Amino acid sequence: MSDATDMKDLERRMEGAVNAFVGDITSLRTGRASANILDPVLVEAYGSKVPINQVANITVPEPRMLSVNVWDKGTVSAVDRAIRESHLGLNPIMDGQNLRIPLPELNEERRRSLVKVAHEYAEKAKVAIRHVRRDGMDALKKAEKDGDISQDDSRSLSDEVQKLTDGAISRIDHLLAEKEKEIMQV
Repeated sequence: MSDATDMKDLERRMEGAVNAFVGDITSLRTGRASANILDPVLVEAYGSKVPINQVANITVPEPRMLSVNVWDKGTVSAVDRAIRESHLGLNPIMDGQNLRIPLPELNEERRRSLVKVAHEYAEKAKVAIRHVRRDGMDALKKAEKDGDISQDDSRSLSDEVQKLTDGAISRIDHLLAEKEKEIMQV
């Protein structure tokens, strides 16, 4: 663990959790329709869960409407169900292999619900970062126990791992605060 590359690996994994969080909150809509809204939707198709963009084409024909053109007739109902169960508050209208999704006006209740979803995404990302920290700390303890590093080195590297963790979590908190502000703006 004394290797600098292991710290770089921990940093890379924490950065991955932050980037995943950014992708999640980008999908939360704040006003206009965007195809990114459906990015977090996973569809039960072909024996596994796949992202919606692997079974359908998503377009924005109008500012308050999404159109989902499902490629396989057999997965239309699975796509419909996945969108309804996605906690995005969307109700698709089936039209053959197409789904039209009108986007409701964002009222105060809907805004609060979107903020709640953003907080869930943030907590999921923080848990992922804590898992990375735990892996790093376990590796340090093992290295110290095996005699690969001294107790002093172990302590200083532990502090470094904690600083990486704190930095990643504070970035998530900052991004969450910005998104919350953006959602709640009228």
